[in-house]
Amino acid sequence: MASFDDGTVVIAFDLYGTILDEQSIAEKLAEYIGQDQAKAVAGLWRRYQTESTWRLNSMKKYLPLSTVTIRALKRALADSSTSLEQTAIDSLMEAYDSLHTFPDVGSALDRLSSNSKYNAVVFSNGTQTMVSNSVYHSPDLKPHSSVFKQIIVVGECEKFKPATEVYELLAKKVGKEHNMSQVWLVSGNPFDIVGARNMGMQAAWVDRAGKGWTDELIEGDAGKPTLIASDLGDLIDAIQKRTAGPLVQEGG
Repeated sequence: MASFDDGTVVIAFDLYGTILDEQSIAEKLAEYIGQDQAKAVAGLWRRYQTESTWRLNSMKKYLPLSTVTIRALKRALADSSTSLEQTAIDSLMEAYDSLHTFPDVGSALDRLSSNSKYNAVVFSNGTQTMVSNSVYHSPDLKPHSSVFKQIIVVGECEKFKPATEVYELLAKKVGKEHNMSQVWLVSGNPFDIVGARNMGMQAAWVDRAGKGWTDELIEGDAGKPTLIASDLGDLIDAIQKRTAGPLVQEGG
């Protein structure tokens, strides 16, 4: 376990939909099913993947995200009245480990690279293999991989976000189980934001669509982000501004 409970601030980055643009898989899909259909299938693929993790949580079952992702792809293809040979599916899954980053990611991560007060980690539903491949081998993300001090995945507790156990795992892995307010989750996924806030963490939502926060499932501060920005770099700046002063230890 990497212990950061030393006055540092942990910034935990969600991977899929926050750093990596899952819609970019449409480029690879287009090689097999054409440009017109690829974008729609990519959207269904992401939707079925996410829905499947929630369903598994509800049924108290667990499958690695790699398995969930393959099955979600096959369902998305079937619902679009198409199918692919196994070699094509294998190629798509390989491409999934090299998704493009969003345009604002590189410069945002560079802002953290020389600031020792902040410990950046990746916190993902993905498997260790999936996430490691993306962070260390993806052409877009590899140049910035040294920013991340740790990769934390949910497989150890066999739950998916937003189950409480995954945020407890995050806090334990970074040595902040007694100071969860010193952990900042950065995510583009509202369900992830609410999951972190429910556990007493700070949460910064990157609202790239610029539509504002509309999730009203949970009332009060626990149901909304600590910070919102439409650009990841602006969000990092806002976190640094918010945490510029000395930290106050909870219970102290």
